[in-house]
Amino acid sequence: MLLEVNDMRVSIGTVTPLDGVSFAVDRGEILGLVGESGSGKSLTAMAIMGLLPLIGGRISGGALRFDGHSLQQPEPILRKLRGRRIAFITQNPMTALDPVQRVGPQVDVVAEMHLGLDRRQARARTIDLLTQLRIPDASTICHAYPHQLSGGMKQRIVIAMALAGEPDLIIADEPTTALDVTVQAQIIHILGSLVRDRGLGLLLITHDMGVVAQVCTRVAVLYAGRVAETRAVEELFAAPAHPYSRALIDCIPHDFMPPGSLRGIPGAVPTVSLYPSGCRFHPRCASATTLCATQVPISGPLGAGFVACHHPLTGDRHG
Repeated sequence: MLLEVNDMRVSIGTVTPLDGVSFAVDRGEILGLVGESGSGKSLTAMAIMGLLPLIGGRISGGALRFDGHSLQQPEPILRKLRGRRIAFITQNPMTALDPVQRVGPQVDVVAEMHLGLDRRQARARTIDLLTQLRIPDASTICHAYPHQLSGGMKQRIVIAMALAGEPDLIIADEPTTALDVTVQAQIIHILGSLVRDRGLGLLLITHDMGVVAQVCTRVAVLYAGRVAETRAVEELFAAPAHPYSRALIDCIPHDFMPPGSLRGIPGAVPTVSLYPSGCRFHPRCASATTLCATQVPISGPLGAGFVACHHPLTGDRHG
């Protein structure tokens, strides 16, 4: 297994926003980590990358392994992995690109640093990557500044930066959030092709279950710092076992929906300081009982995945 996250707990100061998170990503696989804003998705990515807040942020329990080796290592060791074997794609390309530097050198430097290429070799690799990512006239684009490019073009540059070090694993945090629907589809198609063609592992962080359905192999549903359910995508969409998974799927808009028929989830994800006892979803769950409010559900096997629910759903999601 390429990436293994086992019962990970992350603490920041006196609070523990992630509590017992477990999932795995293998080569040639796309795992969707899905949940509403505030569920802990981006914090999970930061923990894997070794980029937790310097003041008070720490992995306080569990284990993270990459290609069989622990990721709980000193910063100098993690620095050698980041960019080279594990790459990160942010949700806002403008935060990843230096606005006063041309985009070509920003991609070049990754290959120079991690692959030991000279400047000419790195530029040739950059042009090849941009061409593969369907950027026309790549050699000219290398001389452009970020503000001269569209949102979709900038996101392709960020993907090229992630690929330049020939990583084994890519962590993509909401990579299509700031893009229009057409460009979103293009970026998702590119990411899927990269996994198939290069045998990469991809952890795709998103709140969009429609994106998960399009491109992911498996999905881990995260709520308030705990994994509610992990399943193969086809299984999850056919018969979600956790009420939160079902609620997320029910929020997906469909063609020809009558006006006003789009469903939402009542309430909101609680803040870390207000996490409820028992199952953290129970205040928003129509099926919750006293047991749900008092006892933390233990993850139980379900097919090739698991569900953490005292009263898992049965049958298909339309039942």
